Amino acid sequence: MEDKGSNLVWFLAGIAVGSAVGILYAPQAGKVTRRQIGRTAEDGRDAMEERGKELMDKGKDIYDRGKKIADDAAELFERGRKLVQG
Repeated sequence: MEDKGSNLVWFLAGIAVGSAVGILYAPQAGKVTRRQIGRTAEDGRDAMEERGKELMDKGKDIYDRGKKIADDAAELFERGRKLVQG
């Protein structure tokens, strides 16, 4: 799961860098090129921000499930201890 997220991040970073290089070599005025680079960087930042939020949500879900499992295990342990003690 982490590997897929990491691959996606590198893929998006590659797209952003490739787009910026392509724009720099395009025959356009400097002002237009800078505007396009700014838009590309903003799009990349927005995509990375969105992916970060998704990863945070998934991490929170995993944490919550793990906490529930640990709480259930502690409860089972306590019930077993009480049974053994009589």
